[in-house]
Amino acid sequence: MLKSIRTVSTSTALLAALVAAPLHADAPMTRPGSVGLSGERLERVNELVQRHIDAGSFSGAVTLVARDGQIAHLEAHGLMDVEAGRPMVEDGIFGIMSMTKPVIGAAILMMMDEGKVRLQDPVSRFIPEWEDMVVGVPQPAPAGPFGNGGGQAEPRYYTVPAERAVTVRDLLTHSSGVVSGQISNFANRSVAAGPEDTLADYIPRLGDVPIEFQPGTRWAYSAAAGFDVLSRVVEVASGMEIEEFLRQRLFDPLEMNDTTYDPPVGNPRLVKLYGRGADGLQPREYPGFMNGVYRSGGGGLFSTASDYAQFALMLANKGEFNGHRILSHRAVELMGSVFLPDTVPGRRAGESYGLSVRVVNDPAARNTYLSEGSFGWSGAFGTHFWVDPKENLIAIAMTQTSNREFLSDFENMVMQSVVSGY
Repeated sequence: MLKSIRTVSTSTALLAALVAAPLHADAPMTRPGSVGLSGERLERVNELVQRHIDAGSFSGAVTLVARDGQIAHLEAHGLMDVEAGRPMVEDGIFGIMSMTKPVIGAAILMMMDEGKVRLQDPVSRFIPEWEDMVVGVPQPAPAGPFGNGGGQAEPRYYTVPAERAVTVRDLLTHSSGVVSGQISNFANRSVAAGPEDTLADYIPRLGDVPIEFQPGTRWAYSAAAGFDVLSRVVEVASGMEIEEFLRQRLFDPLEMNDTTYDPPVGNPRLVKLYGRGADGLQPREYPGFMNGVYRSGGGGLFSTASDYAQFALMLANKGEFNGHRILSHRAVELMGSVFLPDTVPGRRAGESYGLSVRVVNDPAARNTYLSEGSFGWSGAFGTHFWVDPKENLIAIAMTQTSNREFLSDFENMVMQSVVSGY
């Protein structure tokens, strides 16, 4: 059983800083070699990040690697605010966007552990307005200057009844068809959440939106709505608003003190969001759905690398961390199991899908150093994590500018540092 996080830096300066201001009062430090990692090889992570900073891929980053429940690498790189020239800090706060999804996935699994939710449950059990869903069937665009894909403003389609109900499992595996394509995204505009809407206001209205395909027949990413629905399922099943549930049942026990739905405006640790343009990195605003009342399960959370490490280490330790049992062993095993194989339409070779996470089922087909069975997810602003059960390792990278090439290389740089196995 893991009792505490132990931290280390790969640089002398950072070691001194951690001694002066540790992340946790009881956090002793360890060295990479004590957990079978090469400190010299971990320096390649720093070199990789610096190359991307120099190339203008992002302004800065925080990277973290842990094995056997101990953090062996924690580094802040570059700047958190280019205009102000402020250096990145280890406890920088990032908008993690879709890395919110595995957190909501864990909340659903907690409800499953308590017998309040089942994978096969129809969503209508919790949201009656979802009783009679329909599927949008596309029609050919009309001929003419705006037809045949030539700038058509809206999709042409008709609807047919869904052959079966949308289930909790469908939502967890992105096989529901809920707001995950041209038809459903267009139809969602007429019911979308307003500036004062909560999940309880919006989610029932989604029952009127056609789904993109028959449930369970393919994989198509539901960027926000699918996991917003799951958040509402947690609310109904638990009798608690999702923010309160996560705080009491997950964040407080795991000491995730900087993880929140509210952008910490004015907090000097809030990392600035940037997009890449012709003139380099340009400041961007956070999405409008972060309105103080709508708690998006698809992408609403802010967190730090160290906070999210607490969550990932809980998963690596099969549901328990710091003396708190969050999930059963079996729930974590299910989370990282293959529910949709990589042969399902929409998936990439070597990468299947579990319950709210990607699952590496064939490293060679995926062209990755990650072990078979590794699972995790990413966020649209450039955050990324995975859990490797085989190596008992977790890793996190956080930036605020998306760059898939960097995230793929980060995976490989972490895994090449493993010098002793089990």
